[in-house]
Amino acid sequence: MADAHIPLHAIKGRGAASRLAHRFEKDVRDDFDDGWGTLDDEAQGASEAVPLQTEVRFEDVKSVLSHNDSPDIPFERSLNPYRGCEHGCIYCFARPTHSYLNLSPGLDFETKLIAKRNVAEVLRREIGQRAYRPAEIAIGTATDCYQPIERELRLTRAVIEVLQEARHPFALVTKSSAVERDLDLIAPMAAQRLAAVYVTVTTLDADLARKLEPRAAAPHRRLRTIRTLADAGVPVGVSVAPQIPFVTEDMEQVLEAAWEAGARSAFYTVIRLPWEVAPLFKEWLELHYPQRAPRIMARIREMRGGKDYDADFATRMKGSGLWSELIGQRFAKTVQRLGFNRERIAHDLTAFRPPGAQGQGSLF
Repeated sequence: MADAHIPLHAIKGRGAASRLAHRFEKDVRDDFDDGWGTLDDEAQGASEAVPLQTEVRFEDVKSVLSHNDSPDIPFERSLNPYRGCEHGCIYCFARPTHSYLNLSPGLDFETKLIAKRNVAEVLRREIGQRAYRPAEIAIGTATDCYQPIERELRLTRAVIEVLQEARHPFALVTKSSAVERDLDLIAPMAAQRLAAVYVTVTTLDADLARKLEPRAAAPHRRLRTIRTLADAGVPVGVSVAPQIPFVTEDMEQVLEAAWEAGARSAFYTVIRLPWEVAPLFKEWLELHYPQRAPRIMARIREMRGGKDYDADFATRMKGSGLWSELIGQRFAKTVQRLGFNRERIAHDLTAFRPPGAQGQGSLF
């Protein structure tokens, strides 16, 4: 495994502990003790390594809207302004997408980010086509649309500006308090039934959150964001995802805190370990919870038919088996007791107008 000797201080603030080779690499290098002290020399050099820095690359894309026909996904269209995510969530199911860029799903995913600098321009063109018909666009479904680089690049804000002009409905999901900076756009659209926000709160345990999601906002800050959004009249929901057996054990407390903060809808998923996410997560367990690791993986496999992951549409989001049913029952009973999901967020599709469209009078 490449870069296996990266010291803890060098990966501080990062989720992955190595640059795991991606699945398309033909050559993989492993550490080997040749008897000449090579590993000791490498370890000494690594101990002097500086913390890894974030690198942003730019790309011009030809299209930005992705279309979904998966029966277990509640949205038809999605948009992601960034590839890779600096939040560094170790469980992120999007990590394997970096393999298509010839980059590691490990540390590269959270340190080598790709920004779609023309995302707003292309979106304007796509929703402005004569044949286009509006449907809710889900923003940030793969990588967080408000990760730290959004502060300078403002690509997500540019996207929302286009949607506001077109009166096009959207929903976004984030772990970041940075969404509050765009309330001047989001709140008026929410008043027109054109916007909703979902905030992911995986746990209330700040120490666990720093390990699971090292560069995301602290749990208490996310709850404050929910309160700020709700006070501004924005329909806000909470995602208690992913549920990880023997790791995230406070689902009920998260839901209660989110309800008190103003969230009125909620959903969850169980941890998914597709492709390279499985070895990365196991590596993370050995680093942070070595004594608990076998038990955690045993429960995950129990929910996946004995495998690390099963991509079957019927079970990939919630799992199957006794442990999956237990998580589902806990969620359902807490949601019912608190009052979540009693009202469906219905967006207005009739207000849409192609961006740049003018009234008939402009023809004269």
